[in-house]
Amino acid sequence: GKFVMKTFIKTLLFVFLSISYPKADNKINIYSGVFDYSDDGKRSGLIGIEYMNISSNKETVIGNIYPVSGVMMTDDEAVYIYAGYQMSQTSNSSTISPSFAIGYYDEGDGKDLGHEIEFKTQIQILFDISSNSELGISYNHISNASLGDKNPGANSYMFNFTKKF
Repeated sequence: GKFVMKTFIKTLLFVFLSISYPKADNKINIYSGVFDYSDDGKRSGLIGIEYMNISSNKETVIGNIYPVSGVMMTDDEAVYIYAGYQMSQTSNSSTISPSFAIGYYDEGDGKDLGHEIEFKTQIQILFDISSNSELGISYNHISNASLGDKNPGANSYMFNFTKKF
């Protein structure tokens, strides 16, 4: 509720004020969706923001990879702060982007994921709506990879809006 929105607005302001703008190739992804949609007891709304540092991309044998970092918050005051890498495959007016990140999870009043350290795998599909904006959907799975005594994981889906700058 109110905690999530206040935290999100503060985070958004921090990100915009602290990011350097070396090229117009970087992106901000603002997203909203359902955290752990498959768990009737702990399902919750979520909102988040992600910075994609495309200007720091590296060509590898599997494609172009670049750093990604972000924060998401749920209506139950759970917070997940993460950093990792994303890869993009673009064709015509759409982009498919798998990513992997590691982060810190604070359950708040939300789901106990079994550990503070959580790993996030995600797939995102975006569609161009202008030369510097995209709309899309994404799905992720967050898990502690059995670092904790329990590892229930969480599956989430989101609606995304990205903007190049």
